[in-house]
Amino acid sequence: MIVGKANEQTEAGVLPSQEYVDKMIEYNEALAKAGVLLAAEGLYPSSHGAQISYSDGKATVIDGPFAEAKELIAGFWLIQVKSREEALEWALRLPVPPGGNGIGLDVWQVFDPSDLPEESMTPEAAQREADLRELLRDKREF
Repeated sequence: MIVGKANEQTEAGVLPSQEYVDKMIEYNEALAKAGVLLAAEGLYPSSHGAQISYSDGKATVIDGPFAEAKELIAGFWLIQVKSREEALEWALRLPVPPGGNGIGLDVWQVFDPSDLPEESMTPEAAQREADLRELLRDKREF
């Protein structure tokens, strides 16, 4: 998963230029043509979001905006690749946003059920997980 960090502009809801949007579309098309793109989305500023905090077994909703833009994300790409190195290669191809000083990306590995030891899931739980993933795959294939 490639995570695009927020900054003051994204948090203010400033939309990117058409030139930058075109570069992002080209990047997303390259991911799709390579067969590695699972999802790619931009996110609204944190003023449209909420956080949920847990304390003593109770949930509390905290409405945005949130103070530290550098701790927030502005978008993400979910890609399926064979290695960490391949994920980093794709992340390094992302177009640099105008005035992008200080903006960064995070690259995270997403757990797959096959990453878990067999004994961590009952056969029933493994089947439910497989059924759910098949349902999600069916929804993506249209």
